[in-house]
Amino acid sequence: MKRMHITRRQFTAGLAVTAGAGLLRPRSAGAQNFGGDALVEAAKKEGKFVYYTADFTEPEQEIIKGFNKRFPFVRVEMVRAPGGQLITRIKTEAAAGKLLADCVNHSDRGLMKGIADLFQPNAGEYREDVLISKRLWPKAALGWSIAYNTELIKNPPKSWMDLCKPEYGPKKIGQVIAPSGGTTWTRIMFERQTFGDDYWKKQAATQPVLYPSGAPCSDALVRGEVSIAVLLYNIAYIKKRDGAPVDIVFPTDGVPLNYYAAGVTKAAANPNAAKLFLNWCMSEEGQEFHIKQLGYLTALKKPPFSPPGYDPAVVKPWSPNFAQYETLRAGWVEEWNKTYGYRQ
Repeated sequence: MKRMHITRRQFTAGLAVTAGAGLLRPRSAGAQNFGGDALVEAAKKEGKFVYYTADFTEPEQEIIKGFNKRFPFVRVEMVRAPGGQLITRIKTEAAAGKLLADCVNHSDRGLMKGIADLFQPNAGEYREDVLISKRLWPKAALGWSIAYNTELIKNPPKSWMDLCKPEYGPKKIGQVIAPSGGTTWTRIMFERQTFGDDYWKKQAATQPVLYPSGAPCSDALVRGEVSIAVLLYNIAYIKKRDGAPVDIVFPTDGVPLNYYAAGVTKAAANPNAAKLFLNWCMSEEGQEFHIKQLGYLTALKKPPFSPPGYDPAVVKPWSPNFAQYETLRAGWVEEWNKTYGYRQ
């Protein structure tokens, strides 16, 4: 991402439907109408769509509320399931010719790439290095951060290398285990490729407390069971937003980013309502909502807003080479497990 100095009028991330093709193209913010009057009217006639998601229920509910403030006539019927379970459900329904989802959102681009042929074509103003298919939208981006309990830590770590310092151990740092999912795999891939083969050994020497996911890790941070936590920014942001004694640092030596993949299915019974939803989500208004209200980042070429402390020119956003993301995963996760003494 490039450092931005733009006004809203200069921002061009709205999306519109190309007549007859179903492809989504950027519009200027001043003329932003989320796909054109014809699409809005078609979505109004459908009145609803079925939304499969692997994201957490609470943020998705807030996103749906934000969308319904703009388009109250579209009811979103959300089905939430864990990542692998959701992909299995989609494959099973599709094989039987009974795919119920109009729209799908998933945090693991690798799993979505494997079923990309189930989705309609899409194009838009996204960073090319995050696109794995012209059929999938990078609806949200998650960035890793270092959070700390402000009642317990007065000199917080400012970089990933700081997490190797003896003063932050033992048992002061909370971490999510490497095999927990695609977002954590992105982080450990970043650590290994950026800081070398011995980073995990140095960091593991601080004896971090390991957690199965970000939710129990963030709860432990708030309770003071750990004083520092390596967390996705959106998870830590919600805790801070809601009044917990938490502050957040974007490490100066890099911010690994994980991009979601979303799409409108070919089998969609309500394709216009689903497209309108994703149009709004990827518009300036929708992405600003994601960032300001929920702590997500963005894959748009021109971000409408950056969180405090997130200056891309300073924090060095990092996204994985997708081919390596797939081929290195199993071996490196196994090595991480051994280094940190984790047994599945």
